[in-house]
Amino acid sequence: MENKTPKKWTKENVKLNIETYCVYQERCHEEVRSKLLNHGIYGEFLEEIISDLIENNYLNEERFAIQFAGGKFRIKKWGKVKIKQALLIKKVSAYSVREALSKIGDEEYLQSIKYWIEKRGGIRGNEAYEEKMELIRFLQSKGFEMEWINMAME
Repeated sequence: MENKTPKKWTKENVKLNIETYCVYQERCHEEVRSKLLNHGIYGEFLEEIISDLIENNYLNEERFAIQFAGGKFRIKKWGKVKIKQALLIKKVSAYSVREALSKIGDEEYLQSIKYWIEKRGGIRGNEAYEEKMELIRFLQSKGFEMEWINMAME
């Protein structure tokens, strides 16, 4: 197995490389910081590069949060709790998290919960208590709040 340590970027090509990295897909500040550190960029030069990326709109935390939340909701059908946790792990600001979650519509959110209920076999009239609790735990593991789960199950 060969050593996969990234080669160090030179001061001349670092801006082009990191701009290309940001253009490929939306990135959060922490991903960019980590990438720069892995390539041997530290200190004041790192902060200067991040500042330039923000100034030139290559890096926008709110835009990242909205796209991340939308993707996880539409594609993976995650609930708001799970999305919020994932964004906080990426060190996205509380403001950006709130903005991203506010873009998820209530009707779509309820439909997403109903999708998981149907996928798990639905709710039968006199379903055993244990089975119902298992379904609730499953929905909570997907990141849905109890109040929304109750609304969808009614």
